[in-house]
Amino acid sequence: QVSLVESGGGLVQAGGSLRLSCAASGSFFRIDDMAWYRQAPGKQRELVAKITRIGVINYADSVKGRVTISRDNAKNTVYLQNNSLKPEDTAVYYCYVVIMNSLGRTYQYWGQGTQVTVSS
Repeated sequence: QVSLVESGGGLVQAGGSLRLSCAASGSFFRIDDMAWYRQAPGKQRELVAKITRIGVINYADSVKGRVTISRDNAKNTVYLQNNSLKPEDTAVYYCYVVIMNSLGRTYQYWGQGTQVTVSS
């Protein structure tokens, strides 16, 4: 079983910054992809940023230049540094990881979500 614990959400004024963290724990062989998604009220969940185990990164066009994703493989943790936040960034942010077990099978896990609210 794998557990994901997110932290770092909150209320911030437009132009401000927030750093989200997501730590994975449990029994597994390794973590492959790690990513952050977000879901605003009335909208579909969308990818914000993704980072592979070897550090290949993808960003959504809407956040390029304002967001940085990183990971610490020793700590099984992924981070999302959000700068120059806008009201339209308001959403629940979800951590997503792909875990490989000792048999080589992969499984997807989601965090519980952390609310980010940006006031204008």
